[in-house]
Amino acid sequence: MKVKKSFFFNKKILIYGLGKSGISAFNFLKKNNKLFVFDDDRLKKKNKFLRSKYITLKSLNKKKFDCIILSPGIDIKKCKLKSYLKKNLPKIVTDLDVFYNKYGSNKNITITGTNGKSTCAQLIYNILKDHKRDVRLVGNIGNPVLSERNISLKTIFVIEASSYQIEYSKFFKAKYAAILNITPDHLERHGNFNNYAKAKFKLIQNQEKKSFSFVEFNNPHINKLVKKIKLNSKIIKIKKNSITAKLNYIKNSFFLTKGNIQNLSFALSIIQKLKLNEKKTFKTINKFKGLKFRQEIIFKSKKLTVINDSKATSFSSSENILKSLKNVYWILGGIPKKGDKFQMSRKECNSFKAYIFGNNKSFFIKNLRSKLEIENFKNLNFALKKVISDIRLKKSTVNHKTILFSPSGASFDSFRNFEDRGKNFNKLVKKLNLRKI
Repeated sequence: MKVKKSFFFNKKILIYGLGKSGISAFNFLKKNNKLFVFDDDRLKKKNKFLRSKYITLKSLNKKKFDCIILSPGIDIKKCKLKSYLKKNLPKIVTDLDVFYNKYGSNKNITITGTNGKSTCAQLIYNILKDHKRDVRLVGNIGNPVLSERNISLKTIFVIEASSYQIEYSKFFKAKYAAILNITPDHLERHGNFNNYAKAKFKLIQNQEKKSFSFVEFNNPHINKLVKKIKLNSKIIKIKKNSITAKLNYIKNSFFLTKGNIQNLSFALSIIQKLKLNEKKTFKTINKFKGLKFRQEIIFKSKKLTVINDSKATSFSSSENILKSLKNVYWILGGIPKKGDKFQMSRKECNSFKAYIFGNNKSFFIKNLRSKLEIENFKNLNFALKKVISDIRLKKSTVNHKTILFSPSGASFDSFRNFEDRGKNFNKLVKKLNLRKI
């Protein structure tokens, strides 16, 4: 479907979902279009002008909309307008489509994948920023794609895109697109793994001939889709050892883990296509500290490292760091992902112990009991206290230990979000006298 430059001009548009992306779409389009809004949670504390545009369920069918902008947080199968959306599926677009309609001539680097999206996007942004480029970091990382202002043709967009955004986009095309990895995730939303993989893959499926696609070399799901679906873009497969020759230039311990080496491999491959100065690039890489609550080292001594990986909401995300560690006291718990399975072997876990907290202990116990030693606790506080007790008991047996907070589940059983969960863990750690361990 080719986008017309006038597509979002003088149109009657319904915006469904008034989170960050929905409100930014409203503000972006309100000047030149007739807008209506709907939200499953009504409008809460939204502004008066926004409330005046609210459409009721009763009057919904009386209006004929040119398009419906669907916010990423709306599950089309479970929302209040599911019947209406089913009837009007061809009219559904996303904020990515509005973005492309306006800024399609600008260079965009769009990152998706199950794990590592935010870290990879942030790293690429930092490299471009240090090269004095006009670059904007937008999308699923927290800043909606329609939130930026003062855009010129030289502006470069680094976009973190979720499967929710990509799935229903119709116009959007990426100049540089990366699928870091695909493992089972969000199956409660997509129904099955095949649908989830297809939603991610749509990012490179929609590209044009002069575009580049960066994909994981040995991912069977990606390779299957690459063979099955005709693609216009140039495919660049990223191997695990693709940066081996560059490792001598990297003095940053952040990139010692498997997941972060993969993020770095993708970032360097994309940066190479942009023909940026290599010396400057490695300077940025070596000072990169990562993002909060994503494999974040919050304490380090000769004998102990504490890592806050609260963002990890699936086993695959936790495995990314677990595979790079030994002597691990692993704290986990939360709301598990549908269809999630722990893939590491008993041999790989022989120096791990798991401390499970929360209301979904049975799920984690079932997945882990044949692989490693486990204990379960009422809450995070009790789990951490037992970790400290166990470390003190084994003080003389192992030189260096790691406390890894990588929950492998969503946070909503006990916390507002992963940030709230991460902050809570940091508070608990701060109360401990870890220097004496």
